[in-house]
Amino acid sequence: MADKENKENQTEETKDKAEETVQAEAEVKTDDAKNSAEENKEEKKQTPEERIAELEKEVADLKNQALYKAAENDNWRKRMMQQKEEAVAYANSSLLSDLLDTIDNFDRTIDAAKDAKDAKSIADGVKMINKGLVALLEDKYGLVAYGKPGDEFNPDEHEAIGRVEDEKAKKETLDQVYLKGYKLKDKVIRHAKVMVKIPAQPKN
Repeated sequence: MADKENKENQTEETKDKAEETVQAEAEVKTDDAKNSAEENKEEKKQTPEERIAELEKEVADLKNQALYKAAENDNWRKRMMQQKEEAVAYANSSLLSDLLDTIDNFDRTIDAAKDAKDAKSIADGVKMINKGLVALLEDKYGLVAYGKPGDEFNPDEHEAIGRVEDEKAKKETLDQVYLKGYKLKDKVIRHAKVMVKIPAQPKN
């Protein structure tokens, strides 16, 4: 009997607590609703002049933000233009710096030529300078010279300044190279000026 009464008491207590919890939640919701209603009332209490002033302030804030963004974009554009101009202006600085050694070597050769009695030694000095310069441009900058007698004629790479017939020729080839061509990697930056050897035309 005692156990039964205890269980019933516990059940009653549980119900009471549940009811208290539900009541507390209801009170919280009621308070929230009251607060929301009061806030709405306060908003509704705004006069037209106050509302206009509030909207004008919002518009002014938006204008300021737009002006700030526009100024930011303008500054970014100016920085990009300045960087581009500097990149173009100093694009060849590395090449020119490397060429200074070659210029110095030419100056030394010219000075030595004043007292030189052997023209061959001067010629050898110039050849050495030329070899060093070509190696620099080829190895570091990807410059490639092309065009030698016997090569097949290619109008995309060669500029024909004349043609000669040859009975032994089976296709158009380079007979003489007057000016070598140059490529920067795979792009032609100067066409080779050549005399082209062409197959002889049959005689009637």
